[in-house]
Amino acid sequence: MAMLKMQRINVYALLEYCKDILELLQRRGVMEIENVNIEDSVFYKGDTSIYQAQYARNAATATEAREILGRYAPQKKGLLSSFKGRERLTKDEYDALVDESQDILRIAYDIISYQKNIDMNLAEKVKYEAQLEAVAPWLSLDVPMSFTGTSGTRAFIGKFSARKTSTDIVTELAELIPEVEGIDVEIIHSDENQTCVFVLTCTKDAEAVSDALRRIGFEYPSYVCKVVPKEREKEINRHINNRDGRILENEKNIKALEKYYQKLEFLEDYFVMKADRYAVYDDITTSNHTFVLSGYIPEPDAPDLKKTLEEQYGAEVELEEATNADAPVKLKNNKFAEPVEGVLASYSYPDRHEADPTSVMAIFYYIFFGMMFSDAGYGIVMALACGIMLLKFKNMEAGLKRSMKMFFWCGVSTTFWGLMFGSFFGDAVSVISNTFFHTPPPNIPGLVVPIWFNPVTDPMQMLMFSFLFGIIHLFAGLAIMAYNDIRHKEYMAVIYDVISWYLLVGGAILALLTMDMMGDIAGFVLPPVFMKIGGIMAAVGAAIILLFAGRESKNPVKRLLKGAYGLYGATGYLSDILSYSRLLALGLATGVIAQVFNQIGSMMGDGVIGVILFTLIFLIGHGLNIGINALGAYVHTNRLQFVEFFGKFYKGGGREFKPFQINTKHYTVKEDK
Repeated sequence: MAMLKMQRINVYALLEYCKDILELLQRRGVMEIENVNIEDSVFYKGDTSIYQAQYARNAATATEAREILGRYAPQKKGLLSSFKGRERLTKDEYDALVDESQDILRIAYDIISYQKNIDMNLAEKVKYEAQLEAVAPWLSLDVPMSFTGTSGTRAFIGKFSARKTSTDIVTELAELIPEVEGIDVEIIHSDENQTCVFVLTCTKDAEAVSDALRRIGFEYPSYVCKVVPKEREKEINRHINNRDGRILENEKNIKALEKYYQKLEFLEDYFVMKADRYAVYDDITTSNHTFVLSGYIPEPDAPDLKKTLEEQYGAEVELEEATNADAPVKLKNNKFAEPVEGVLASYSYPDRHEADPTSVMAIFYYIFFGMMFSDAGYGIVMALACGIMLLKFKNMEAGLKRSMKMFFWCGVSTTFWGLMFGSFFGDAVSVISNTFFHTPPPNIPGLVVPIWFNPVTDPMQMLMFSFLFGIIHLFAGLAIMAYNDIRHKEYMAVIYDVISWYLLVGGAILALLTMDMMGDIAGFVLPPVFMKIGGIMAAVGAAIILLFAGRESKNPVKRLLKGAYGLYGATGYLSDILSYSRLLALGLATGVIAQVFNQIGSMMGDGVIGVILFTLIFLIGHGLNIGINALGAYVHTNRLQFVEFFGKFYKGGGREFKPFQINTKHYTVKEDK
């Protein structure tokens, strides 16, 4: 368990090398840059917000163009493509793509322009299609819709909002204007929603007819064409076909640029990198010819960076131990413990003055996960799946790779505990042997019979071992507290805050195990002498807690009251120990559910249908069981670390080390050292 020592680093260099130095730092990703303010008239702070905004717009342009290109020329991605991680470019490959960046940006603008043309033509096509729909009911009309009559006649072209016959219309008009004769009504189109009509009358009766038509629901059409509807239909179809042709042409233009898809991805990342780099300029203090850069760097990375900056750029580099409280934290653990750093980070980074508990936590994490999942078949599936992913995808992102490694070790632990408890896809070996081969299963340790014991048939023994592991886990947390106290040379605190609880809790457990009622649960009873030994230990521990838990108070009454409250914490230890019963509960759930699926699958016997049904239920049932109980094991293992374990010693509150680095989606650059 370790945290890398942090050093403060100050870089002084000529302003002409500022861009190159920042590119180097961004590629290496080993230095966290902080804001520098120098109160001197020679130095000043620059404002790069305009450049940041420009590069952000360019990145957005590249993203938009890439997404458009992806719609018309979809990229083939495998089912597991998300595991590939970012493609790694050499420095030469990166420089070559940078040289093309302006040409690629112009292509991005071309793609967006083509899409705008497509959108414009689609909008016009929709408009013409609406006109086509509007003119469709009038296609049998042999005069323009704008026709109003001749010198001696007046024409009314419009519609009613319901189905009507010409007789209905003539009758309704006759009732309103009986004095008017010679009204001709022609039905152009009729359906349930409307009736399109052509009404003709003499000019002298036009006003009366117009008023009567309005009173019976006549409306003029919203769209009126100045040519015969049949001709207008042809014109509209020509316009629609013309727009379709333009759309197709622009789509072809976009598809022809498919080869630039990866380069657009690079362009997006390139401008994101530039925007990030210019954001860092705001943290730099410059003069007319020099600049100052300051921040934090892990001690192992400092000498190499110092050498590079001094030799390549003639910079002056100062290094000193980071002693301020705001110094960031970077963890460094072995390959076995490193995968669970993400679990620790999701809770809180350790304070830089306390020990990193990752290594100790990793041991218990893998053990508890394996005990909860507790099936050798499931463990093999998990370990193989994670192992294959890690071998196949070498460039997997660091966070995902860490999770894969963690679940690989969880799978190994699950396999171990499954063999110890005799669970291999539940009792699959026994069920298959009895159902399909009609023979007793071979007496194979781990696969048929447990190497240790079966929790399903002996749950009380499993419960006792769950409590035992819980006590060891809690005591390990107290041991880390003692380690922290010793590091800070607070030796008496070890006695007051750690040994006292060892005595109290350990003594109480010894005394409890001498009682007859524990025989049925634990399977053994300690000799009566341990009652006395345990009682003395518990009494000494309780006295220490009572007298010294509130030692920071000078008032003796307050001190005793705080000590009594601290002693009340013994109930917390009881509830914490009981929490480890979840090891039994989840382990039983995994095993019992697996056995149930096996029994259901074997119900159709040993025929062909029985084999098919068993195979389907086996795959689906155990797949569901793996998913549900792996999630349960993950959640509850985390809980045991966060609540029970960390509650005994962990303060946290450290600030994560966040170096200036390449934060991109598609590509990263390999630094040539």
